[in-house]
Amino acid sequence: MERWSLEQLRLFLRVAELRSFSAVAREQHKAQSAVSNAIALLEADLGVTLFERSSGRQPRLTESGAALLEDARELLRQCERLDGRALALMRGQEPLLRVAQDEAMPYQPVIDSLDELASRFPYLQVQLASAAQGDVARRLEERKADLGLFFHHERIPESLERSALGSVEMVTVCAVGHPLAGVGRVTRQQLARHRQLLITPQQSDYPGGEAISPQVWRADSFYAGAELLMRGLGWAWLPRHVVQYPTYQTQMIELACDWRPPALVVEMAWRRDEPLGPAAQWLAERFAVHLQAIG
Repeated sequence: MERWSLEQLRLFLRVAELRSFSAVAREQHKAQSAVSNAIALLEADLGVTLFERSSGRQPRLTESGAALLEDARELLRQCERLDGRALALMRGQEPLLRVAQDEAMPYQPVIDSLDELASRFPYLQVQLASAAQGDVARRLEERKADLGLFFHHERIPESLERSALGSVEMVTVCAVGHPLAGVGRVTRQQLARHRQLLITPQQSDYPGGEAISPQVWRADSFYAGAELLMRGLGWAWLPRHVVQYPTYQTQMIELACDWRPPALVVEMAWRRDEPLGPAAQWLAERFAVHLQAIG
């Protein structure tokens, strides 16, 4: 008996996402009838109806279609992993490793890890790029980086895999001349009376992204937030290693506070269809070790 194909599953997912046979046909450069027939054959092979089709209306997932959607998505992810692992085995050690990191990543663990990488893989070429968090994911998605290091947030591109490496502590800070600097222990209510500087990259969910003050300024970089903070323009939650940067250390006050956000989880990410080579895996493991050492 003829069975369904991976191409049919891909079309199933895209129709479910775009809710249009014609839109998927245009995207895939296929005739609409070819897309409709592929879905019909998939339904026949599976023995269930995946979409409700009404004249003049967008196709809608049936109860069976909705139940099978995530299974189909995970199966295609597994296929991408299989292809990627086979590619990695065929290639062996990568000749070039392109690392993209959040600009606020702890400096010392990164440098220590790269120092060890140079000794372990002396002929490896390395490209290191620093960027805002959203740009790190974008570089991976566009195949301009092989390994990304950033702080955990909920939404990343579907094409990426990620794994937690460790965490960094967040602290409540203000400038030395800020009114809160003279308060022994600040409460949430006291913080709410002053301008808050939030670090919230677009489409991101950093811990500590909650606005508790009615007056908020936003930046997409911890270092940009630190510069605003040093001018006395507000208080903020910042990673401890940023506060301890020599330029900022004497100009910021860490506040004793009755509440602060949880630690930032540091993650590495890579494309699912291009898994990490041996040098990238080794670098990630060493970075996790050095990151724990500053915790």
